[in-house]
Amino acid sequence: MPKTSQRRLTNRSVDALASREKDYLVWDRDLPGFGVRVLVSGRKVFVVQARGPGGSKRRSIARHGRVPVAEARRQAAAAIDRIKQGADPNPQAALGEPTVAALAERYMRVHVAVNCKVSTAQSYRGVIDKHIVPALGERKLADVKRADVAALHYALRDTPGVANTTLQVLSQLFYKAEQWRLIGPGRSPCRSIPKYRLRARERYLSGKEYRRLGQVLKAGEADGSLAEAAVAALRLLLLTGCRREEILTLRWDDVDFEARELRLRDSKTGPRMVALTSAVKRVLCATARWPGNPWVIAGEQPGRRLMTLKSTWRRVGRIAGLQGVRLHDLRHSYASRALAAGESLSMIGELLNHAQVQTTARYAHLMRGAERAAAARVGDSIGRHMDAHRVGSTQPAHGARGIR
Repeated sequence: MPKTSQRRLTNRSVDALASREKDYLVWDRDLPGFGVRVLVSGRKVFVVQARGPGGSKRRSIARHGRVPVAEARRQAAAAIDRIKQGADPNPQAALGEPTVAALAERYMRVHVAVNCKVSTAQSYRGVIDKHIVPALGERKLADVKRADVAALHYALRDTPGVANTTLQVLSQLFYKAEQWRLIGPGRSPCRSIPKYRLRARERYLSGKEYRRLGQVLKAGEADGSLAEAAVAALRLLLLTGCRREEILTLRWDDVDFEARELRLRDSKTGPRMVALTSAVKRVLCATARWPGNPWVIAGEQPGRRLMTLKSTWRRVGRIAGLQGVRLHDLRHSYASRALAAGESLSMIGELLNHAQVQTTARYAHLMRGAERAAAARVGDSIGRHMDAHRVGSTQPAHGARGIR
């Protein structure tokens, strides 16, 4: 969450706001719920926040520099009033086709809320409010050109992953606009804009690093410097190759000791089963089970789950000397160990629940290393048998004369 402060917003005071290492919010003293978000890039976006029948809502309304503060305050007052009445804070333009902001709200309400998971909806909301609406929100759909989308994509080039996600969400908005006949077929301004190539960030734990990590977890659990629930979560991630949220949202009802299965109901690609191995069973049996709390990885508050492992992992990684290892790299390391154990790429895809073959193909280079090692072992074994006749004899074997 960005840091916040409060002052009277004027053109001069907003101009004077400097960027910081993180985004921050400044709220207006005269109109509660009206503020400006200052991004790390220096861009400033007017926002509103109010509580309506559906709960608290925060929306971007305009970009500083395109509208003066007085006009932004007028728009904010109207938007706050609409939120309190339970109406759309960014209604469609009174005449003609809707704006990008109005299209985004319809997309979130009609499509995302119905078809997407909560985490996906939150991700889309962040991209829309932080990047799309500030840059293009006031434009009518027909006024958005390919050059405008390309400029937004280029403006985010320092964070190529964010740039690509913004382009993807914007492309989906205009795809829905075509389906809803708000624009004509083939009119999307996002067509033919190439995404930035992302460099793969994969890191695999070595045997020594696994041992150091195990020692740090054991010591931190023993002296109480690490929360027991966080330690259990990290061990389960190491032993299963599951995604972080799959472990953090695991319920005791999802654990079937008799069938030796974990039933993940909220996996990224849908419900799936994970084998409950002996090592996983030992971790679960040692994990505290609190009355009234359905979560395996319980939080500090009664009935709640642990929400994040970021701070714990940073500390564990620092103590264990794991340079450049992200929490998601535990999943990559699981795949690496499976390949070293002789499992095929197709089996790795099943174990990690990859929806696409291309996702598993990233481990093909590890497969080649395992194949070379296996070829060396087989070749050495055959070679030893072929050369056995040489022991105590310098004569060629019977029948081998003349072979070159």
